[in-house]
Amino acid sequence: MSPPPERSGSPQPGRRRRRRRSSRGRGGAAEGTADAGAGTAGTGTGQPIPPKPVPDKATDKGDKPPTAQRRSGRARAAAAGATKGRRGGRRLRTVDETSAGGLVVDAVRESAALIGRLDRRGRLLWSLPKGHLEAGETPEQAAIREVAEETGIKGRVLAPLGTIDYWFVAEDRRVHKTVHHFLMEAIGGELCDEDVEVTEVAWVPLTELDGRLAYADERRLVRLAADLLSESA
Repeated sequence: MSPPPERSGSPQPGRRRRRRRSSRGRGGAAEGTADAGAGTAGTGTGQPIPPKPVPDKATDKGDKPPTAQRRSGRARAAAAGATKGRRGGRRLRTVDETSAGGLVVDAVRESAALIGRLDRRGRLLWSLPKGHLEAGETPEQAAIREVAEETGIKGRVLAPLGTIDYWFVAEDRRVHKTVHHFLMEAIGGELCDEDVEVTEVAWVPLTELDGRLAYADERRLVRLAADLLSESA
């Protein structure tokens, strides 16, 4: 008896139907099917392995995509806003403080009196003498008094040099400090470091002030003072 004819569309015994390749380009359905078949054979679980995504150029270089950068920036800003004015979970009160001081110059020595204070790391940092205004004082009066207290030198105000303002945290306060600086002429007194807040005092040549002062804003004021002194000479 002759074997029955094969049904149309059914595979022959011992043969697997060959899948027809799709004409779609890279990333189309044909690639996905081929990857699925490879996943079934490789793992034995019958679950397809998803195709690998095409790496983004920015990610490939180790950088974040622009959208991720923007999102990260907003997150940092939000975090900064949430912690601003707080310390240890407590809200800090903001206060304004005003101080005065200046560059007191000895014309004979061609030097200026500086004070040195130790920072938290034990480094000696040189700066201009200055301190808080007391009740009823003008900035000029406070500058003369503070220079005398911190250096032992009595001075006379010649000209304003400008102001420096900055922020810092002290205990439960966020302090906005404004310091008025003046160019002063030494008219008496002797250099001493009796002030408990001062570690050292010294006469420093005017030509060495820029290299000795620890803070850039004060170095800028000293350069302005040098111009004023050369004009008055």
